[in-house]
Amino acid sequence: MNVPVIERRPDTSAQSSLGFVDCDVHPYMKSGAELDPFLPERWRALRKSVGSRGRSPFIGAPNYPRMSPGTGMRMDAWPKDGSHPGSDLALMREQLLDAFGVIYGMMMPLLGRGSDERNPEFGAALCRAANDWEAHTWCDAEPRLKAAIQIPLEHTEAAIAEIEHRAGDRRFTHVMIPPRGLEPLGRRRYWKILEACAANGYPIALHLGGTSGHPSTGGGWPSFYHEEHPSYPQSKEALVTSLVLEGVFEHIPNLRVALVEGGFAWIPSLCWRLDKHVQRMPDEVPHLRMLPSEYVRRNIWVTTQPIEEPERPEDILATCEWIGWDRIMFSTDYPHWDQDDPRYAFKVRIPEREKQMLFRDNALAFYDLA
Repeated sequence: MNVPVIERRPDTSAQSSLGFVDCDVHPYMKSGAELDPFLPERWRALRKSVGSRGRSPFIGAPNYPRMSPGTGMRMDAWPKDGSHPGSDLALMREQLLDAFGVIYGMMMPLLGRGSDERNPEFGAALCRAANDWEAHTWCDAEPRLKAAIQIPLEHTEAAIAEIEHRAGDRRFTHVMIPPRGLEPLGRRRYWKILEACAANGYPIALHLGGTSGHPSTGGGWPSFYHEEHPSYPQSKEALVTSLVLEGVFEHIPNLRVALVEGGFAWIPSLCWRLDKHVQRMPDEVPHLRMLPSEYVRRNIWVTTQPIEEPERPEDILATCEWIGWDRIMFSTDYPHWDQDDPRYAFKVRIPEREKQMLFRDNALAFYDLA
């Protein structure tokens, strides 16, 4: 859905005038055939004959209508040749990279992900092909764009091999894992993968998404997309709870995690609740040596889009203060229709020091680009 909005006067003091790091940029393929040059013949044939077999219960429709072609994109982001928004580098430069002086753009691909495949070997092949596609199609042509390492989370050996295969390649800055998986990410079955991320210096970007086949809410499948949309933060809350309580951050203290496109105003209340229950019932989690909120403040970062907009805009400053200004990174979500423009994203004036941290310095440090 695209809705015209009233023209607003930009914040001329916005960090965009000095350049910023965009922590959520979506490159798209013009078609699935773009992966063929990077796939072995066996998997090219399978892609054409059988195709993708994800865990989604929907047929012919995505789980996330907001991202659907024709309804989920900026109207002006469609290339002249009719290809998918986000698939044209020249237009991305014009509308995002050059328009706002973006220093780096962290890519979060939403198509071609092998992590959702039922066939684990095919999923591993798709992940490697998608990573090669990112590096050669985007990063080599535009050094400001940084690639995500996509991994088949349910194929431990292949996931670790892919992480180690990319180690030292400066085109890749993070490992991308969808929050909605078969099991909570804190389970020990995933620890070897998380250890490999930390050992190779890669932070994890937990971007909204994943087609586990499970209902998107704790109460079952919703009737309306308006019910689906508020469930995004719920999946992030469950994921953070799992990572903290199951001891991931105690076991891997140097693991860095970014929550991408899931809001962040819910973090204080979740931490208050977790701290209270851990203090009242410590026997179940003796492996935790700190309060849950302390692990969150040490190991977790958040991105801004979509920013919560309270009735009193200044309340968002108090939330940012609680989370920590050094843990918040700016993102646009280009080219989706609800992407944030850095000139208008915040409805309240941010102090200059905190603004520079949020728009640039935090991301440079988190992604080891300083």
